[in-house]
Amino acid sequence: MAIKADAVLFAAKDRAREAAESIAEPGMVGEHMGAVMDAERLATHYFACTATAYPGWRWAITLARVPRGKEATVCETNLVPGEGALLSPEWLPYDQRLAPGDLGAGDVLPYIEDDQRLEPGHEATGDEDVDAAARWELGLGRKRVLSAEGREVAAQRWYDGDHGPKSPVAEQSPAPCSSCGFFVPMAGALRSFFGVCANAWSPSDGRVVSLDHGCGAHSEIDVVREDPRPPEEHVLDEFAVDVF
Repeated sequence: MAIKADAVLFAAKDRAREAAESIAEPGMVGEHMGAVMDAERLATHYFACTATAYPGWRWAITLARVPRGKEATVCETNLVPGEGALLSPEWLPYDQRLAPGDLGAGDVLPYIEDDQRLEPGHEATGDEDVDAAARWELGLGRKRVLSAEGREVAAQRWYDGDHGPKSPVAEQSPAPCSSCGFFVPMAGALRSFFGVCANAWSPSDGRVVSLDHGCGAHSEIDVVREDPRPPEEHVLDEFAVDVF
């Protein structure tokens, strides 16, 4: 049901402007942009904000009156965004705002107790064979180790990155890392997809690379060396020698 316009509140435009000017910097309250009914005997007047730092924002002044009252009373004064207003970015938790390279020397991240990328580690059983296998695959001795989700997220990030198969270096490589002598396979579940490059001449040296990555520093590939100068006929310089 539509609320009937309140003549007393709508007529109190000057009262609303005074309230807006009381909270704004001098000259920052612009033209009246209209009024709307919020409820019975409750209306809001809007004025343009002329501050250059707040394009598209409006001063919102809410007025009310008592039943059968003939005087409007100021209830609230606000600066609110209008259509197309310049807004600050949506707030994100720190763990979603962080980007690779943001963490510097001395920085420490807060502890994430329910990190879905991790799962509890395994305690020693006393059986040497079982514990040895756990150390290799499950990180025995650490409180938490990578979960399946953590491995999947990391693997996808590495595979899609500069050291995966789709980088410009890999696409022009003569052979994949899997057949290179400098390729060091990883341990555990990621061994089937990734390893570490140990070639000082490679742009991927010391980094995790996919098996189907590659570069021009492959250990088993050579180039055909050709003399770039075309063969020429010998020319006799008659100005430097005497001809008999």
